[in-house]
Amino acid sequence: MAIRTRKLLGTIFLLILVVVWSLLGMTVAQTPWLANSGLLQAIFYVVAGLGWVLPAMPIVAWMSRPDRA
Repeated sequence: MAIRTRKLLGTIFLLILVVVWSLLGMTVAQTPWLANSGLLQAIFYVVAGLGWVLPAMPIVAWMSRPDRA
C-alpha cells in the first residue's frame, strides 16, 4: 500500500477515533458519581484528555512507514 493511501486511511481512522473517544468521554462525564466529585472529575479529564493518544500512536506509526521497495 502506498504511503499516500496509508495517510488517507490513517487520517480517517484518527478522526473516527477522536469522535468516538469524545462521545464516550462526554457520556462518562455526565454520570452522577463523577459529577459529584471534583477530584474524580480532575482525574477523569486528565485521563480522558491524554488517553486517546495511546490508541492513536500505532495508527500514526503505521501511516508513516516507508513504502516497500
